[in-house]
Amino acid sequence: MSLSGLLVQLLNGLASASSLFLVSVGLSLIFGVTRTINFAHGSFYMLGIYVAYSLVGHWGDSIGFWPALLLAPVVTAALGALVEILLLRRIYKAPELFQLLATFALVLVIKDAALWLWGPEELFGPRAPGLEGAVDILGRQFPVYDLLVMAVGPLVLGLLTLLLTRTRWGTLVRAATQDREMVGALGVNQAWLFTAVFALGTLLAGLGGALQLPRESAHLDMDLLTIGAAFVVVVVGGMGSIPGAFVAALLIAELKAICIWLGLVEIGGVEISLSKLTLVVEFVVMAVVLIWRPWGLMGRPQAAVRVLGEAEAPLRRAGRGGQAATLAGLALLAALPLLAGEGSYALVLLTDIFIMALFAASLHALLGPGGMHSFGHAAYFGLGAYAAALLVRSSGLPMEAALLLAPLAAACGALLFGWFCVRLSGVYLTMLTLAFAQITWAICYQWDAFTGGSNGLTGVWPSDWAAQGAAYYWLTLAVVAAAVYLLRRMLFAPLGYALRATRDSALRADAIGIDVRRVQWAGFVVAGLWAGLAGALFVFSKGSISPDSLSITKSVDALVMVLLGGVQTLAGPLVGAGVFTWLNDTVARQTDYWRALLGGIILLLVLLFPQGLAGFARQLQDAWRRREGRT
Repeated sequence: MSLSGLLVQLLNGLASASSLFLVSVGLSLIFGVTRTINFAHGSFYMLGIYVAYSLVGHWGDSIGFWPALLLAPVVTAALGALVEILLLRRIYKAPELFQLLATFALVLVIKDAALWLWGPEELFGPRAPGLEGAVDILGRQFPVYDLLVMAVGPLVLGLLTLLLTRTRWGTLVRAATQDREMVGALGVNQAWLFTAVFALGTLLAGLGGALQLPRESAHLDMDLLTIGAAFVVVVVGGMGSIPGAFVAALLIAELKAICIWLGLVEIGGVEISLSKLTLVVEFVVMAVVLIWRPWGLMGRPQAAVRVLGEAEAPLRRAGRGGQAATLAGLALLAALPLLAGEGSYALVLLTDIFIMALFAASLHALLGPGGMHSFGHAAYFGLGAYAAALLVRSSGLPMEAALLLAPLAAACGALLFGWFCVRLSGVYLTMLTLAFAQITWAICYQWDAFTGGSNGLTGVWPSDWAAQGAAYYWLTLAVVAAAVYLLRRMLFAPLGYALRATRDSALRADAIGIDVRRVQWAGFVVAGLWAGLAGALFVFSKGSISPDSLSITKSVDALVMVLLGGVQTLAGPLVGAGVFTWLNDTVARQTDYWRALLGGIILLLVLLFPQGLAGFARQLQDAWRRREGRT
């Protein structure tokens, strides 16, 4: 560690902060005005660098490197405006997580579009003309181009400040951030205002991506890597706060730079690699800020927003017909190995569907009856899976004991995380669940001696009796059926009714003597318990577990399952899990561009069945009953 090394790392942090600010401020603007959780914002960042690569490669010699580079954000903005007009306008009044489902499908479509256009290989752009060299700083070399990137962030901050404070359009944007319904009541064309804001936000994301062309390669993982960090900056700085986004980007980037500079340090005789904290430091910062100041460093408390629970119809018990159909379905599933043969691939796929159905049902208990949004439910799934694997590998316990004990480890994680989460609501609660999940993922990813690090744990198989024929299929079916039954009984028990009361009106629930936080906390623990059981079943079905099972993608998959099936019905998460898992498996085996096809199907289902597949079926059933009643 040296002073010159610290200075260079701090300068690297400034360049990274500038790039992070560009993509984050666009996301902050979009969320502030439209209240849309745009999960596809990282995809426009990725498009920015890909489009810049093509424009510079084809037109760089004719119009010059810099005009070609700066044309890329304009193309990205045009694509963003088109997406807003064709898709997002249709779902602005939908619940936030429903919007997330649509933008997640858009991520899949854009990723495969980039794969088709540019291929799977990393693409390296040319050096910036005139800025190829480096400057000497205390005996160390620092790229000249990074000095330019450092200057772009403050320049954009100043221009945005002038735009929003000195123009009529900026006044309308600031007014819409505070109360968009009132802006519409005053005669402002909200549709075109939202389009303009979305185009500006995607232009900034595209600019951030394009400026990375001389610094790093373009690759297909840039979208998800970027969106997580952008969400953190927006939340830490404050929703809709442009100066807050700049301060948060600066804080996070410099903390990462300092961690890299410190490297390996010894504390109390124990060596700690602080450089590994770069994977998780932003989520630690976000967790601390959300607990201390939920509306961010420079944000303002958000007005109460509509949540999914308020739009739900009351949960209904299954009638005799529904119970009979359920029992008949279970009997058919139990007899399937006898009909299809024990070696049929259908048994493998159905085992995956059963496990994902339990995972989705556990999340549904939070989203629907609980009214609590979670971006980090994969943390409990992963904790259960890792606990089961470690109990078998390290402790020598049999599979049966691991299946009983592993969910308790996940419940303990939910007990800890839930204690903090239930003190927040809305998007703040959502982001805190994401922070805890990413912290858990980072621990599993980097603790090589205990969790196997990035390689995970392998060789975790069922007991001998369960490994024979279709035994594990029957075990999974029985365990999942019993768990879903108990979960449903809980939803119609006093705890379930109390959860719905806190969802519908926390003030009224508190007035009649319900301890709102304690009830929600109990809901977190119950949901974490069953998610952990799903994770334990998963690790024995696959024989291994890796940190991917705790990633953002896994949490989003669970959200997609719940929303695809429908939050308004108890069968929704089961139907959604079955459809999503089947589509994911079938489409992936049919084409190399399975993400785009899957995303297109999800978008189609979103637009045609806004209440989910099970919700749509219930609407048809209710309509039929009303028609029969009139006749």
